[in-house]
Amino acid sequence: MKALIQRVKRASVTIDSKLYSKIDEGMLVLLGVEKGDSVENADKLIDKLVKLRIYEDENLKMNKSLLDVNGEMLIVSQFTLCGDCKKGTRPSFDKSAPPEIANNLYEYFINKAKSYNISVKTGQFGAMMEVELLNDGPVTFMIEK
Repeated sequence: MKALIQRVKRASVTIDSKLYSKIDEGMLVLLGVEKGDSVENADKLIDKLVKLRIYEDENLKMNKSLLDVNGEMLIVSQFTLCGDCKKGTRPSFDKSAPPEIANNLYEYFINKAKSYNISVKTGQFGAMMEVELLNDGPVTFMIEK
């Protein structure tokens, strides 16, 4: 399971020219589910993300978590994170989980995030989405579990 996370001042998802969801200050999570991923991977990853200290304290040090700043989370499924670009010029998606498994783990991840009592918004699994964000920093991390 891979998550590309970005600390944002705001982020949104538009589908078919209609605003689907949006957040203000918080974290945009682009989530890739690979073959062999499990609920245990999802549990460890979401726990890491909500507690990751990437927000500045009063001394301008990254010392606060999403929970500390009462930030929001926007979770967007992105199977292309599982793409392998090592060989040739066309990415291989052999490592991606099948859609049914990926969607189940995506939904599980969302529900687990909500259990932390934070505001959670989402994209729509399998949809063609426009994701817009204002990266704060910029601060971006790739995390794998």
